[in-house]
Amino acid sequence: MRSGDDSSKKPGTARPVGTGAKAQGKDRDMGAALRTVYQRTVEEAIPPEMLDLLGKLD
Repeated sequence: MRSGDDSSKKPGTARPVGTGAKAQGKDRDMGAALRTVYQRTVEEAIPPEMLDLLGKLD
């Protein structure tokens, strides 16, 4: 392997100069949206039909 060989770097991982703060803001917004959806899903009631089916597994 030659020194300075960049073939081990993953393509598309470098961010263009000047997009750091904007990209971080988008990442933060996306993370908040995903956490909200996850929390709502966790708090959602389990349908009685599903509980009935789960009870039959015992």
